[in-house]
Amino acid sequence: MTSLAPRAAHRPSRKHAVVEAAMELFAAQAPELVTVADIADRAGMTSAAVYYHFASKDQILLEGLQAFGSAMITHVAEALVALPKGERLGGMMTDVLLWIDQQGAAGKVYFISSPGVNQDIEVLRREQHAELVSLLGKAARRARGRLTPADAAVIGVGLVSLLETAAASWLAKDVTYQKLGHRAFLAEVVTLSDKIAGMAA
Repeated sequence: MTSLAPRAAHRPSRKHAVVEAAMELFAAQAPELVTVADIADRAGMTSAAVYYHFASKDQILLEGLQAFGSAMITHVAEALVALPKGERLGGMMTDVLLWIDQQGAAGKVYFISSPGVNQDIEVLRREQHAELVSLLGKAARRARGRLTPADAAVIGVGLVSLLETAAASWLAKDVTYQKLGHRAFLAEVVTLSDKIAGMAA
């Protein structure tokens, strides 16, 4: 009786490691300044191994942004389900902002270094923006009760714009963030969220 040689252990794909390494680099400098060789070095791989998983650096960036955006949309959807009827939206908005901050490099790439990089990324951002507008419009309806579809959509646009601006400022620790400080910045997000939703005190 012949014995079979042991099967090689299945090695998990290194695709995720490539994306993670790339997002760390894209967060530190403009994506156009990062090379595939840089990404490979950061991931502890060869350039050939990176090209095995991705056709280009832009494809790596797109996949990282897709993953982050999808996770953010899921988080907002879960926050919407948990939002009590009649509750102001400031708390939900700061929760989302703090979640974005916890995502590290991916958040910085999404909100600071990737806008305008290429057309494919802008298409992705528009699609994800539309989903967020819809979710935050629903949150406004849940908070305020009856709203026309047009009013909910306008509020949704305003809330997404606030979220994008606040996230970029927060993650960059820019002049506005430094001037206000952590607590006052969050308090301003609460105040502006409630004003946009028409629920200001």
